[in-house]
Amino acid sequence: MRHAALPFLLAALAAPAAAQDSNTWSTMERGLYLFRLGDCAACHTIDEDRPMAGGLGLPTPFGTIYTPNLTPDEHSGIGDWTADDFHTAMTEGVRPGGERLYPAFPYTHFTHVTREDTEAIYAYLQSLEPVMNRVPDPEIPWPLSMRTAMRGWNLLFFDDEAGLEPAEGKPDEWHRGQYLAEGLAHCSACHSPRNLLGAEKDGPASYTGGVIEGWFAPSLRSTEGGEGIGDWSEDDLAKYLRYGRNGHTAAFGPMAEVVEKSTRWLSNADAAAIATYIKDLPYDAPDRVEMEEVSADDPVMQHGERIYATQCAACHGIDGEGVKNQFGRLAGSSLTQAENPLTVVRMVLEGARAVPSDKYPTPHAMPAFDWRLSDEDVAAVTTYVRNAFGNAAPAVSAETVAEIRE
Repeated sequence: MRHAALPFLLAALAAPAAAQDSNTWSTMERGLYLFRLGDCAACHTIDEDRPMAGGLGLPTPFGTIYTPNLTPDEHSGIGDWTADDFHTAMTEGVRPGGERLYPAFPYTHFTHVTREDTEAIYAYLQSLEPVMNRVPDPEIPWPLSMRTAMRGWNLLFFDDEAGLEPAEGKPDEWHRGQYLAEGLAHCSACHSPRNLLGAEKDGPASYTGGVIEGWFAPSLRSTEGGEGIGDWSEDDLAKYLRYGRNGHTAAFGPMAEVVEKSTRWLSNADAAAIATYIKDLPYDAPDRVEMEEVSADDPVMQHGERIYATQCAACHGIDGEGVKNQFGRLAGSSLTQAENPLTVVRMVLEGARAVPSDKYPTPHAMPAFDWRLSDEDVAAVTTYVRNAFGNAAPAVSAETVAEIRE
């Protein structure tokens, strides 16, 4: 998502051969837009001076996978790939020569991307400066290290012929949002739980929250309280995607990077379309745990209240209402009340920094308290905010905090 390639593009387009195709510039512009929507740079760019040269190590439960070089270098990148090769890799998870890709690359989502859109992305990538960068082989134990093992995984969890189901009575904006969210934006890849083999749980379990990079990506289902974003409007969600902030919260952790490198580039129409689709997701997951509020008379709650009053209330308010568009509201917060307390605990331990955007260029930050608060203190204050201000969520134990701290 950088403009480092633009001088190269301008030079190429000035050539007489390029002038023969009046659509070249518009195709590459659209390719850049789609490339950003797919958040490609987040995984494939380590050095900003060598965009898309790959080499990032992605830790998975099965070992470390290194992202490939997507520059048009013929020896270590995709310089000798055709548009057909690229489309097959994107939509079927198969490289030229038949080698199967690991699903850390979200081809299970990109399978929904149209040929026209993959060709635009391909055109943009081919316009980048070639970079020689041979990335390491995956560090995955046998037999999973055998790419043929992915054939069995695909038989179980991937159908490249299963298209998106059109919905009767839904407006065009909803269908556009479905195409974007389920395809290039691959929203459920982070916001859904996974099974023991690393496949997303689909059906009613999708979009009910998942653990990604050591953070809990919250449910996107619109419940009336507790989990989900039921108290967000479509406009709230569209603003969050575009600007990394709304009246409820700000983007932080992995989502801050998503906003910075991907969703802030969305057009207003596409941000609204994704919001329309996501906000229409029903909540009918069968395994939701009912939240039970911890009594205010509980000694842990009383200890947590004292910590909150001295360490947290200056920004988040005595009543947990925060400051709109500055400090997150804890009262009624779906993330604060999530069944999984991982993100709330990490926020207290490590702090966080909001992402700057065109509308909010000054990023607000929350300090880390790991040096100041013990495991018991963190457990108490997170239990408190999860059960004060009308909230209700399971208590957090000191043992859980210790595990997350490690």
